Amino acid sequence: MTKRIACIVGGGVIGGGWAARFLLNGWDVRVFDPDPEAERKIGEVLANARRSLPGLSDVPLPEEGTMTFHADLAEAVRDAAWIQESVPERLDIKLKVYGQIQATCSQNAVIGSSTSGFKPSELQEGTARPGQIIVTHPFNPVYLLPLVELVATPASNAEFVDKAAEILTGIGMYPLRVRKEIDAHIADRFLEAVWREALWLVKDGIATTEEIDNAIRYGFGIRWAQMGLFETYRVAGGEAGMKHFMEQFGPCLSWPWTKLMDVPEYTDELVDLIAGQSDEQSGAYTIRELEQARDNNLVSMMRALKSQDWGAGALLNAHDKGLKPQSGLAGGVDAIGDLSQPILTLARAVPLDWTDYNGHMTESRYLDAFAQSTDRFMEIIGCDSDYIASGGSYFTAETHIRHIDEALAGDRISVRTQMLLGQGKKLHLFHRMYKGDTLIATGEHFLLHVSLETRKPCPPSGDIEAAMARIAQAQAGLDYPEGAGAAIRKPA
Repeated sequence: MTKRIACIVGGGVIGGGWAARFLLNGWDVRVFDPDPEAERKIGEVLANARRSLPGLSDVPLPEEGTMTFHADLAEAVRDAAWIQESVPERLDIKLKVYGQIQATCSQNAVIGSSTSGFKPSELQEGTARPGQIIVTHPFNPVYLLPLVELVATPASNAEFVDKAAEILTGIGMYPLRVRKEIDAHIADRFLEAVWREALWLVKDGIATTEEIDNAIRYGFGIRWAQMGLFETYRVAGGEAGMKHFMEQFGPCLSWPWTKLMDVPEYTDELVDLIAGQSDEQSGAYTIRELEQARDNNLVSMMRALKSQDWGAGALLNAHDKGLKPQSGLAGGVDAIGDLSQPILTLARAVPLDWTDYNGHMTESRYLDAFAQSTDRFMEIIGCDSDYIASGGSYFTAETHIRHIDEALAGDRISVRTQMLLGQGKKLHLFHRMYKGDTLIATGEHFLLHVSLETRKPCPPSGDIEAAMARIAQAQAGLDYPEGAGAAIRKPA
C-alpha cells in the first residue's frame, strides 16, 4: 500500500518534532530546510522520539515511514497530502514560502502552519488559494504532546478543516478547533500571562526561576495535566461544585494579586538576571539530557493516566483502540490465521518506565509482558471480559521465566505462544519473547480454570474447551520447547 506523504518545511525543533510524529505513525516524510545541519538535528530529535513515543502505545505503531531530505522545495511538496510550515516567525518569510509551495503542491493538500502568534487570515493574505492554509499550532515536543490548535477562517471550507482534523487524529494528536481566530490562539495566551507574572516575581526578588518552576511542577502543573483549569476548580468547590467555588474565590479577582496588565521593562539587566538563575538551576545538564529527562517524565505521567483512562491517558487509549485491529492482536480463535504455529499474543515497544537502573527492561516487566500474553491467549479461546463477568476465569498456579538476552527502552518486542496443554480445567502455556528475530526470554505458565464465585477449580465452558481442542490439534506437530519444565540451574 502506498504510504501518505507529509512534507516538513523548516526542520528546527518544531519541524523536527512534526517529522518524527508523522514518520513514526507510518507516513513517508520529506524535509525541506536549507540549513546544512538539518539532517543531523532532525536525526537527534528522531532518536529521542523513537526511544519514547512508541512506549505510549500498548499495541504496535504502524510500520515506520521513510524520511528523505530535499534541496528543492517544489520537489519536496509535490504529491504531499500534508505540508507543515515551521519557518521563522516572520510574516514576510511565511508568505513567500506559501507562494512557492502553492505553485507546485496539490490543491487538496493541507498547508498547516506551526505559528504560535499569527492569525490564519494574516497567513492567507494575497495567496493563490487562501482556504488551503490553516494554523496547526503544536506544543514541544510535538512527537509526544497531543495538543494542536487548529485555526481556520471562512475561506477554508468545513470539509477541508474536517479532513485536517481527521489526519491529526490519525497520528495520535488532539486537534483543538479554535472557534474564532485571535492573536496567539488559546494556549499561548495562558502561557504569556504566566510568563509575565513570573518575570515580575523574579525582578522583585520574590522567587528565583527554580522556585517558580517548583511551584508549577510540584503543584498545579500536575493537576492541570489531567483535569485542566475549570474541571480542577469544579472539584475544588466540593459537593457544591463550580458555583460554590466561584462564590468563594470570585472576590479575589478584584484583589491586587497580580501585575498581569503591567509588564516589566524588558531590560538587559532583567534578561541577565533570568538567564543567570536559569544557568544556575539547569546549567549542569546538556540540552539532550534535559530533553530525555522531560520525555521520561511525560511518558511516565501519561502512561499513569492511561491506567485511569483520564485526560491525556484516555486519548492514548482511544488511539491504541484504533491501532489494535491493524496489529493482529484482536479477535478470537477464528481471527488467527495459522493455528499450527505459536500464536502472536503481544507486540509492542518497551516503554521508558519499564527500564531499570541497568538501562534495560526490568525483570518484573517480563512477567508483566507474559501476563499480557496470557490474557490475550485467554481472550482468543473465549475467556474474555464478558466470560469473566459471567463468573469464570483462569488463575495462574505456577510461572517460570528465563532471561536470555536484554531489551532497551524503545525496542520492539513480540511474544508468540505455544499451548502445551489445554484440556479440562488445565491450561499450560509456553511464551517466547523476541526482539526482532532474537529470542530474549521465555515464560512458562500453568493455569487452572476457576469459578469466581467459589474461587475453586472447575471445568471451563464447552466453547472454551472446543477452542483449546482446535489449537491442540493444530499445534500437535510442534516440538516440545527447549527449557519447558526445567528447574533453576545451579552454578557449577
